[in-house]
Amino acid sequence: MKKHLIVLAIASTCFAMSSASAMTKDEYNAAKQKVEADYKADKAQCDTMKDNAKDVCMKEAKGKENVAKAELEAQYKPSAAHTRKVAEEKADMTYDVAKEKCDDQQGDAKKACVTQAKADHDKAKADIKAMKS
Repeated sequence: MKKHLIVLAIASTCFAMSSASAMTKDEYNAAKQKVEADYKADKAQCDTMKDNAKDVCMKEAKGKENVAKAELEAQYKPSAAHTRKVAEEKADMTYDVAKEKCDDQQGDAKKACVTQAKADHDKAKADIKAMKS
């Protein structure tokens, strides 16, 4: 799952950076409505689930929405700050989902899972901070 998210993150970052020109206001508004519609659809899918699977699904749906909004802003108004924001949203989504998945475990396994998720998040944040330099 992590590898899939990382590949997705790299691909979407490359896609965002490859758009040479900024979007028009109308394109931006249309894309924003699509992001909101996608979130509602993803959230509706989660409603069919139960227990922690539903919680994980909701974290993924919200995280995807936040990443999509950040990517949209980066396309609409390209800047280094918006590029960092995309990376931050992706790191936060990965962390939130990983932490939620840890709830399926118990005892030491859960503690190790949460610790690993936190370590991965801290590394991602450090990498993002290094982007500023």
